[in-house]
Amino acid sequence: MDIIKNDHNGKELWRYPAEVLEQNETEIRVKAYFNRDDHDAGYVLYKRNDLFIETFYNDRWYNVFAIYDRDTERLKGWYCNMTRPATWDDQELKADDVALDVWVFADSQREPIVLDQEEFVELGLKPNDMQQALLALDQVLALAKEGTLPK
Repeated sequence: MDIIKNDHNGKELWRYPAEVLEQNETEIRVKAYFNRDDHDAGYVLYKRNDLFIETFYNDRWYNVFAIYDRDTERLKGWYCNMTRPATWDDQELKADDVALDVWVFADSQREPIVLDQEEFVELGLKPNDMQQALLALDQVLALAKEGTLPK
């Protein structure tokens, strides 16, 4: 299956292969590997071939990527994207990203980091879309606080 990350207007930004692990009517989990060069984001070092276990939903305005270090297999943390609900078939999964993201450390002692807030505001989303994304942000932060993000 190909995972397709679109911008907020539905334009394709990034495509990568993934293996379906499980799915039901509202949720799909896939396994993928980071396919870009190593990148230090300041809060985490993404490495080429880090393992991503990605959970997408067709009834929620977010997805969750559990990220495991390629060398140690240790959980680094979770990257959570605020997106419109995902759509998928046997070949492709698509999600429209609305820029707002959250990084949750595997070390539960550290507070999650909300990312790209200015970019989110600058998108000029319709009021309902903005409201749905902010509600999704609250939901993700609650899951992080409860320690119930998918692994």
